[in-house]
Formats: sequence, structure tokens, C-alpha cells
Amino acid sequence: MIRARKADAVTVEIVGNLLLSIAEETTVSIIKSAYSTNIKERRDVSTAIIDPDGNMVAQAENLAIHLGSLLTFVKGLYKKFPRESIVPGDMFIGNDPYNGGGNHLPDIVLAAPAFAGTKLIGWVVNMAHHSDIGGKVPGSTSGDATSIFQEGIKIPIIRICKDEAIISSVMDMLLANTRVPTEHYGDLIAQISANRVGVRRMTETYEKYGDLLLECMVELQNYAERRLRHAISTLKKGVYTFTDYMDTAGPAHPDPLPITVKITIEDNSMVFDFTGTCPQVEAPINVPYNSLLATVFYSMKALVGADIPSNAGIYRTFKVIAPEGCLVNSTHPAPVGVMIDTCQRLPDVIFGALAPAVSERIIAGCNSACTTAVFTGNDPDNKDHVFIYHEAIAGGSGASRHSDGLSAVQVHMTNTSNMPVEALEFEFPLITIKKYALRKDSGGAGEYRGGLGIQREFEIMNDGVRYTGLGDRQKFQPWGLEGGRDGYGGAYYLHSVDGSVTHLPSKCTGLPVKKGDVIEVLTPGSGGYGDPVKRPPEKVLEDVLEEKVSPEKALELYRVAVRIRENGTYELDAEETKRMRA
Repeated sequence: MIRARKADAVTVEIVGNLLLSIAEETTVSIIKSAYSTNIKERRDVSTAIIDPDGNMVAQAENLAIHLGSLLTFVKGLYKKFPRESIVPGDMFIGNDPYNGGGNHLPDIVLAAPAFAGTKLIGWVVNMAHHSDIGGKVPGSTSGDATSIFQEGIKIPIIRICKDEAIISSVMDMLLANTRVPTEHYGDLIAQISANRVGVRRMTETYEKYGDLLLECMVELQNYAERRLRHAISTLKKGVYTFTDYMDTAGPAHPDPLPITVKITIEDNSMVFDFTGTCPQVEAPINVPYNSLLATVFYSMKALVGADIPSNAGIYRTFKVIAPEGCLVNSTHPAPVGVMIDTCQRLPDVIFGALAPAVSERIIAGCNSACTTAVFTGNDPDNKDHVFIYHEAIAGGSGASRHSDGLSAVQVHMTNTSNMPVEALEFEFPLITIKKYALRKDSGGAGEYRGGLGIQREFEIMNDGVRYTGLGDRQKFQPWGLEGGRDGYGGAYYLHSVDGSVTHLPSKCTGLPVKKGDVIEVLTPGSGGYGDPVKRPPEKVLEDVLEEKVSPEKALELYRVAVRIRENGTYELDAEETKRMRA
């Protein structure tokens, strides 16, 4: 064992990247061995390394929304299990967002302590989204839940492994509360096994660095704090406010549902005050406090310190104020199944407020929703087998003063992959993709154009299927900046086999669909930046040729005229464009 010594900057950097690599290897281990498409295809999973005191020191760059639980899970664990009672071979599980667990109940957290002999040297913690953990509907997340008790089994922080062995009574209890026990078991084993990989790597690291590893963990957090405080000190001091809105949460909670923030930039710290945000609702868009912290953490890092290590040191630089019982600091038993949509809106609110202070880095409003389609039913060849297909579809990212927004990407708090069509149709033969394309004109016009949303059509291949749609940004569009136009909002449509078309609500649960029906999902685009008339005509023509902008919108919004050649392609009408812009 190497003798402990004072951590120097070079060693801290090396150890920091080594810890990050352990987190990333653990994540890959889960993805490679998981059963569900949620994890092995969509990659709805995150991993972090935690120091012995419960502070996060490294997080694999997966989903920012998972930060809340990764930041606080071990500290919550210590409230129930004193450190001296934790021994090698233990592992702990939890998912209750009101008691130290995940963001919503399908997010299950597994934490494994790492020891060098009898000395606790840290933790490996991972979180993964499970397809079903009980509740009123298959998939557990419903758009009409009024209580968290309708959303599935709540798991307090408990041991799931002792002496390296799974506690069978705990596993039995979990499997008895899911509609897909085989898949659920496989995903839990993937999480447990991956944590063991991470623990082995932590032990190997301690064998190389000794107590210097622990010193580096402390210094990594101090370094992140120093870097971020310095970055904040360069910002324009002042108070900045912004308000954005959520779609309606049902008949009992008509819009608007405001989310308001007042941000105070002080010498080298910031205060985020969400007073004025609407009260929590009897609908599953409420946000538990841990998830609110995650959104502020992400927003700070994205706007002020993109290259700063992601660890608990960042949390020391800001304070969050949110009245208990408001939409972004809900209290038990408020439902939280679709909290991701509200968490997606929070960065837009923060970015909107900070636009005057961080104008070089700010982007216009994004699709800022987790536009989800869930299809459930029974396998026609095996009536006892339930299938649950869950898809979160990307949208547009806002334009900035430097560039166009990105199209068909996940933004802010979510970073899941799309489901490849081949994998979808192999795993779920009752669903076929009829169309998958960018959504023309959905990006807000501007000197820099907003990114485009997606059009995705699901054709139902057999009777007995039910559809659930969970989205937002369908009524309140992604906003533009500095004269840029708003992007398009999202929408869900049912194209029935009889030829009728129905516009579905943004929160729709358990709708029966028949063979031949088509569910069309349109995801939001994003806002543009700057006056559209300042966009070079050649760039507008390029957008028309790439079918990102229609000729009609090119003329209406950009004042650029294009005409069709004899061969059917478009060309710029320079004289008409000059006249229009004059």
C-alpha cells in the first residue's frame, strides 16, 4: 500500500478521471447485461462514485435528472443505517423520492459500499428505470394518478444483499409487485452485478493510492467549488426573474400552471427562489425536492461551468428556496410519475432568467419535455406474458447567438437513446413504425433557426393494445430569444382504422387501440435566436432543400423567395428576396 501524501493537482486530475472511468464501466456493465429495452436500448441508467461521507465525487455522463438521488442517497441511507453497522458484502436498495430514493418510483437505486479491509473507502451507486413496479397501470406511470400510492410499490432504503448474497425475502417482495417479474429480476441482477464490478475497481484503486484516494475525493469537490465560485464572480450581479408554464394537469387544475424563479447573483454564489410557483397538483407532474436540486445543479454546470467536474462541490455554490407544497417541492403523497416533464421545464425557466447575465451561452427555449409513448398488452401467443414498450422521443434544442439549434435530440435533464426501429419491432412485434422523420417548420425562425422536433407514427398490429401518452410543451411553445420566433409545440393524434383522426390530450392513460390504428407523436421543436430577416438567404434555401423549412414559411417568416426549377428542385429567387427584404 502506498503511503498517504498530500494530493497535488496532477494526481487529483488523474484520480478524478479514474473514478469517472469506474462510474462509466459500471454503467456499461448494466447496459450490457440488462433485460429490458428501457436499459439495454434506451440507456435510462446512471452511475456515480460517492465518498465515505456520502458526497458524490464522480458521475458518468448519462442522465442529469438522476443527479438528485445520486447526490443524496447515501446520506439518506446513513439516517437509517449507522456507518459502523455497514460491512463488506452489503448492498442497499430504494426508490421512494420522499425518503431518499429515486426521482419517481420506477427509478430504483442500488448502493454498494467499497471497503479496504474493514475501512470504508466509498460507495458505488447506480440508478435504473424499470419497466414496471406495480401501480394502477402497466408501466406504473399514469397521467391521471392523484397519489403516489397509485404509481407502484414504494421501497424504503433497505438491504438487498448481505455477505454478498441476495436477501431472498426482499427479492421475492419486489418480484411479487411487478407485472414483468422475469424482466424485473434480470434488471435488478444487472444493477447488483455492475455495482460489484465498481466495488472491485474501487478496491484496486485504493490498493494503488492508499489514503491519497480519499484526499483526492475531498480535493475534487473543493476544486469544483473553487472553479464555479470563480465563474459566478465574473457574472453581472443582480436579480433576474422568469416565468414559464406547464400544460394543464387535468380538469381539476386548468392552465396556466406557472413556474417562477428569482435568481440572485451575489459575489461568488447564487440563490434560486421559486416562490410564486403554483401549488402542487393532484396530477403526476409534481417534483420532489431532490429532483429540484438536480435541475439547479445541471443548469449551473451547463451555463457557468461546463468543463467543471460533476460532483457535490457544485452544490455548495448555490442555495435553493422553494416553499413546501409547491409544484417543484411537493410533499407526500403527491404523485410524481411524470415529474420529468416539469424538471425539463425548470432549466428553460432558469435559462430564461439568466439570459441577460450569461448571454454568450444562453439558448432559446427547447423542446423541454419527455414526450413519451407507452404501449402495453398481452402477447397473443402467450396470454400470461405482459409486454410494456416505453419510448421517450426527442425534439428540438434551442438556437443560440452562435448557431442553429440541434434537431431530434434529448435536452436538459434527460439523455436517453432512441429505440432503434429494428430493436422495437423485434422485441414488440405488435407495434410497427410507419413513419419516423424530422418535423418540418417546427424549429422557430431566427437569424439562427431552432432545432426541429420529430414525427413518429406507431401502427398497431393486433387488438388488445393500450396506449399511454405523457408529454408537455404542447400548449406553451418553446420561446425564442432576441427576436427569434417560438418553435412548434408537440401533439398526440390517434388515426383510427375507420379513417377518423382524434387529437389526444398531453396526458392520456390506458387508451384502447385496435389493429390498424396509428398513434402519431409530434414532439416540440425549439425557439429561434435573432431576427429571421437577418438569416442569409442561402441558409434559408439550404433549409428548404433539406426539408427543414417549407417554401411558404421561408417567404412568410424569413422573407426569402424560392422557386421550383423545371426538374422539381428549388432555387433562390434573388430579385424577389431583395424586394421582400427591402
